[in-house]
Amino acid sequence: MNIGQTIIKLRKIKGLKQIELAEQSGISQTYLSQIEGGNKVPKIDILEKISNVLEIPFSVMSFLSLDKDSIPKDKEESFTKIKPILDGFIKEIFLAE
Repeated sequence: MNIGQTIIKLRKIKGLKQIELAEQSGISQTYLSQIEGGNKVPKIDILEKISNVLEIPFSVMSFLSLDKDSIPKDKEESFTKIKPILDGFIKEIFLAE
C-alpha cells in the first residue's frame, strides 16, 4: 500500500499544489511532504481530512493505494482482475472533470 503516491496522484489530478493541500487539510507542508514521500504514516483522521479536500471518500482513496503486495497471495488473481475495472469506475465517478 502506498498512500503517499496515491495522494500525489490525486492532488495533481485536482490541480492542487502541495502547500494548498496541506493548508486546506490543516497540516504543514513538511508533514504532507513526508506522507507523500512515504516517510510518515499518518493517522486515519489526517487521511480523512486529506481525502475530504481531494473530494474523494477515504475508503476509495485507500482502495486506490492498494497494490499486489497489499493483497494475500490467495486473493491476488481476483485482485488483478477486478482492480482495473474498479479503477475505471472510480475515475469516472470521482475524478472526472
